[in-house]
Amino acid sequence: MLTTPAEDAAMAQALVLAAEAAAAGEIPVGAVMLGWDGEVLGVGRNDREETADPTGHAEVVAMRAAARAIGSWNLQDTTLVVTMEPCVMCAGAALQARVSRVVFGAWDDKAGAAGSVYDVLRDRRLPVRAEVIGGVGEADAVALLQEFFRGRR
Repeated sequence: MLTTPAEDAAMAQALVLAAEAAAAGEIPVGAVMLGWDGEVLGVGRNDREETADPTGHAEVVAMRAAARAIGSWNLQDTTLVVTMEPCVMCAGAALQARVSRVVFGAWDDKAGAAGSVYDVLRDRRLPVRAEVIGGVGEADAVALLQEFFRGRR
């Protein structure tokens, strides 16, 4: 078993958040932060267009919510569940926050930083690394992305 039942439930929730992002005109990416016990600590979806914030990626929004919930920037022993492979910024933020595990859906062959283009999360040159599980809920995540971009091309 690669994922836990809590991670599978979090991916289902992240997919709903991604659909909400798409409905708001944002790239459809959703994220859920889980504590060591599988409890949801924070959720997020892309909101760059709405907030005019270049860091408004689902992962960053979810990590901020989780940090507020526990009262610390240190998210050690947490899991980030996200519908799309994190970019370099989000992977770096996850490492800075000490996120222990990242579970994602769709691979990003243009800007992914969890194994496709870069492998920031597992880079042995860095002082902190995270476990990575990719391709979870991939078909649903890809379908959301394809539908979103089909309407814009």
